[in-house]
Amino acid sequence: MIVGVVNARRQAVITLTVNGLAGESREVEAVIDTGYTEYLTLPPTIVTELGLPPAGTAHVLLADGSEVAFSAYRVTVIWDGGPRQIAAYESNSIPFVGMALLRGHNLNIDVERGGRVAIQANR
Repeated sequence: MIVGVVNARRQAVITLTVNGLAGESREVEAVIDTGYTEYLTLPPTIVTELGLPPAGTAHVLLADGSEVAFSAYRVTVIWDGGPRQIAAYESNSIPFVGMALLRGHNLNIDVERGGRVAIQANR
């Protein structure tokens, strides 16, 4: 189970360990975004720090209807206690966890400041 908290801005936040190919790792606070259909976004500083290998470019439709090209990178995240290789998109924003990473899991959020965020695998 992955446990997080609702912050003062009413964002559901979890902490993930993100690993580069050479064994570097970084703890990342990420906001859960149920409107984001991909796996994860990471800021350029983390992509550079971890030396993440490129995995192409993707065109993503934003909430305002515009389409933007994002660079994708291969990364390993520790998800529900084990490593999971995914594509992370570089974005000049805070990290976001999307629905692709949550697939196969139950998300429960107590929506109040300090509320519990729980992500549990469907078994």
